[in-house]
Amino acid sequence: MDLPEYVTPAGSDGWRIALWVQPGAKKDEVQGLYQGRLKVRIKAPAVDNKANKALRRYFASLTGVRESAIRLEQGASSRRKVLLIEGGLEPDWTVLLEATSNP
Repeated sequence: MDLPEYVTPAGSDGWRIALWVQPGAKKDEVQGLYQGRLKVRIKAPAVDNKANKALRRYFASLTGVRESAIRLEQGASSRRKVLLIEGGLEPDWTVLLEATSNP
């Protein structure tokens, strides 16, 4: 399967996902693309690292990867973030590809 445009390989068994995150949304959802990044809305507020923790949980549920294999690599206090997914098995990109292929 081809990688989405906002995903880049990170070493032999990892992936980086470029995100634009909107905290404080009505629900957790993938919103499409924004400035070459995957736009994600998260219910949790941007207070006390709550939105970053919720983002990791949400991505674990979307991709079928353990939450412990996902870490925030860049953008702890920014809307522009990079998640690093580490581990041997490639994440299931299907949900993300479907969310960004529909206008």
